[in-house]
Amino acid sequence: MEISLFMKCVFEFLGTLILVLFGDGVCAACTLNKSKAQGAGWVVITLGWGFAVMAGVFVAGPYSGAHLNPAVSLGLALAGLFPWGAVIPYICAQMLGGFLGAVLVYAFYADHFAATSDNPDGMLGCFCTMPAIEHKTVNFFSEFIATFVLVFLIMALGSRGNVAAFDGVPVGLGGVGAFPVTAVIMALGMSLGGTTGYAMNPARDLSPRIAHAILPIRGKRDSGWSYSWIPAIAPLCGGAFAAAVYLITYAVI
Repeated sequence: MEISLFMKCVFEFLGTLILVLFGDGVCAACTLNKSKAQGAGWVVITLGWGFAVMAGVFVAGPYSGAHLNPAVSLGLALAGLFPWGAVIPYICAQMLGGFLGAVLVYAFYADHFAATSDNPDGMLGCFCTMPAIEHKTVNFFSEFIATFVLVFLIMALGSRGNVAAFDGVPVGLGGVGAFPVTAVIMALGMSLGGTTGYAMNPARDLSPRIAHAILPIRGKRDSGWSYSWIPAIAPLCGGAFAAAVYLITYAVI
């Protein structure tokens, strides 16, 4: 049965919501006062984000392809692997899902946010990224490279050498395909996440940042708008560059 573009967007919305609910949720669990996981550290956060992506892919993968990220949708379209007419609807669904996911994290941890009014930077970090050292040129480069690697590896995972085949016909891996992407997200966080927090996804960063600005969080700081354009624009540029590299490598083989 053919799935309509609207239903594909519904699954992109749900998948991105789950991604941000789990991803921002692990940040909240490890950061907020009186949380049983407070202080669990970077390894738990990177594992949590990897599994968050896996959960989102399980929800959306069979029906929308589980982009869950505007940079992925843009990159795939530029590489000729996704129809341009679906790019804007997908991005709108992803951004809305990211926003609601962040709102649900706040509702879930509301008492803990109230107990963490002495740490406004930590509360912001439960929603979106900020750099460890603010140097916008380097920060942009960090997000650009991390997203390039993410999108390029997603494209590589779909290449002939990485897809099972039966009698020469590619065979979809179904939910199993979520595991390589999960490993990629974890590796990126552990290896390249220390500079900016590895947003790599406007729906994971800008949408929750807007939620932080709107929600009535006691003791919160500003939402870091002077930095916000970097995790919004750099991932799109990284995804576009990944498409260009794919077209001059895998696509010509």
